[in-house]
Amino acid sequence: MEIAKWLITLVALFNFGGFIADALVPATARQHQQNPHWPPHAKFHNGQTMLMGFFGGGLSLFLLFGPYALSLPLFLLASALAASYFVTMAIAPIFPGTAWTDPEFEAETPRPFGLAPQQLVTYVLCVVSLVAVVIAVGAS
Repeated sequence: MEIAKWLITLVALFNFGGFIADALVPATARQHQQNPHWPPHAKFHNGQTMLMGFFGGGLSLFLLFGPYALSLPLFLLASALAASYFVTMAIAPIFPGTAWTDPEFEAETPRPFGLAPQQLVTYVLCVVSLVAVVIAVGAS
């Protein structure tokens, strides 16, 4: 289960990326928290999402590296906490009016493999989470 633990650790660490990208990195923060076109309520929900990533990632890391033996149930809980940020991001486009990129930034946003950057990261981390769970369950 050690490989699976480190895969979920990677996913959990990426949970902090939303805050870094949306609030700290100037090039991407201007599309989110520093975007003057976003109304206050949109910024509120962006803040909520960033904090959910912090809490999910932090709790996941605590479960993975806490002062006790890591059991399969704790591992699965840590996996769910780490992956939930990305699973919800992957399915968020089912809501009407959503987009991976605001229209004003569409032209300047790189599209590796035809995907928005956060879309690519989201899909990769969902697959990494699934692989980690399969490895852990298979090892038990």
